[in-house]
Amino acid sequence: RRDVLVLTPWLAPIVWEGTFNRDILNAQYMQKNLVTGVVTFAVKKYWFFIEGFISSVNKYFLAGHQVNFYLFTDNPEQISHLQMAPENHLFVIPVQNHSQWQDIFMNRMDIISRYIHSQFQYEVDYLYSIDIDVQLLEHIGVEIIDTLVGTISSWQYTTRRESKSYERRTESQAAIPKGEGDFYYTASFYGGSVAEVYKLTRACFKGVMKDRENGIEARWHDESHLNKYLLYHKPTRLLSPEYYWDEEL
Repeated sequence: RRDVLVLTPWLAPIVWEGTFNRDILNAQYMQKNLVTGVVTFAVKKYWFFIEGFISSVNKYFLAGHQVNFYLFTDNPEQISHLQMAPENHLFVIPVQNHSQWQDIFMNRMDIISRYIHSQFQYEVDYLYSIDIDVQLLEHIGVEIIDTLVGTISSWQYTTRRESKSYERRTESQAAIPKGEGDFYYTASFYGGSVAEVYKLTRACFKGVMKDRENGIEARWHDESHLNKYLLYHKPTRLLSPEYYWDEEL
């Protein structure tokens, strides 16, 4: 494709529809006998999205390959039996209900890293975090698999660097100095190898906690910390805004 940017300045591919051959990638992936995990959170009113999310990812996410879906929820009894494809497995994990809705989102990084350490590292090779209010409309395949993967925000793909929604206050651990910044990444879809996602989530949660100690909260919560991390730990693959498009656009 010549109509979009397909390579970053540090030579990481940016994946758009039409830039890969899924049949070739599927054949290569099959030979490696890999398992991919997906983490999502449904707390408070967000349990409403569970059925739509699970049915769409079960159909479209790495179809034909083994995927473990890890659903963290404060309302496990609300979940009816969801029919999964034979190669997919759904694990429902109870999580504490926090008083403020953003608290669970601020603690997502901590929860993911702790479960990687205690469980996920033994069960999956790659791990992706996807928001529960996402609905897949087309196939997402093994073209997303790489060591460290970020998804470019659909809202800020065309925004100039100085106007991107980075945290700029120097008191925050998520601060990105003026004049710096590559892309703006959404925290709604990111992932990579289990080892790299562990490093990312640990670092981001440490930043969140340091900010709390200093009485500050980053502009876009854990997403701000994710953007700071990916600025200095460059993703090995970027997913285009097509992978997390907002219908309002």
